[in-house]
Amino acid sequence: MKKIILTGDRPTGKLHLGHYVGSLKRRVELQDSGKFDKVNIMIADAQALTDNADNPEKVRQNIIEVALDYMSCGLDPERSTIFIQSQISELTELTFFYSNLVTVSRLQRNPTVKTEIKMRNFETSIPVGFFTYPISQAADITAFDATTVPAGEDQMPMIEQTREIVNKFNTVYGEALVLPEILLPTNQACLRLPGTDGKAKMSKSLGNCIYLSDDSDTVKKKVMGMYTDPDHIKITDPGKIEGNTVFTYLDAFSRPEHFSAFLPDYVGLDELKDHYKKGGLGDVKVKKFLLAVLEEELTPIRARRKELEKDIPYIYDVLKKGSDDARETAAATLSRVKAAMRINYFDDKELIKAQSEKYTPAE
Repeated sequence: MKKIILTGDRPTGKLHLGHYVGSLKRRVELQDSGKFDKVNIMIADAQALTDNADNPEKVRQNIIEVALDYMSCGLDPERSTIFIQSQISELTELTFFYSNLVTVSRLQRNPTVKTEIKMRNFETSIPVGFFTYPISQAADITAFDATTVPAGEDQMPMIEQTREIVNKFNTVYGEALVLPEILLPTNQACLRLPGTDGKAKMSKSLGNCIYLSDDSDTVKKKVMGMYTDPDHIKITDPGKIEGNTVFTYLDAFSRPEHFSAFLPDYVGLDELKDHYKKGGLGDVKVKKFLLAVLEEELTPIRARRKELEKDIPYIYDVLKKGSDDARETAAATLSRVKAAMRINYFDDKELIKAQSEKYTPAE
């Protein structure tokens, strides 16, 4: 069986460090590994419209922002198919067919959906499209025969629901769909990067993000204002590591060589943590170190983005070519699904022959 990746993001704003450590950086590594036959990267604009239907311009304008972030981080259109979800009409048909295999109560139990509904204050007025987006996501994944879905921990319930849909479809109609697996970040700190305010999730809507395209001054302002240990008032006070956003970010981004380059007083992160916990180490010093680490990561990304911004028509050409390629793949899957469901009436020569014989009088 071929090894195929499908992953993507909603174009509701520029991508941030949570996207980067949660899946984007890993996507680039997987693309470059040569271990996968196909890498599909989807800009999920149709999914974004499920809770932005009254503001389509927001989604429209952010298509290019997400594409620029993708390519500036190293996703290569020569090795990955980057496409726009709404341009693949076959995904809508698959979503419709799969909706008959999922109950309302099952959707209500999906932890990711429950969390997102609460965050958006949709408790009393949930758009149907938003409520059913786990089904749409299953269509996205299966349309490309994806075996692997790189994603953060918060997406585990979504992938599990996709697997349920695949198993139900294959049981009812015969083996036609590929069962996907989620690929989580290997760094535990990357499973869910918190916001700069210490809240559990970095989110565009909460305004607690560091964006990949933020300039140096903006990143500095955000890092220096990060949530730490509220009880660590004086340098001499012992500090807590748990729940301290600065140290969570260092867990995600710092490497041993960063210490020799930016903070040679310490051998590594464990020694820095020990000093902080004992007292005698100020938040400002730790934040300045984190800033240096992040700047080393973000500087080349910013530089590539500036070059890409010089030729926006090329970016749209990449997206069109990728969408054309994706549509061809999804059409083949849809044809297979219709055949399995026995609704490929005009392609089924045996059906036509049998019906003809049924209504042809015997001589």
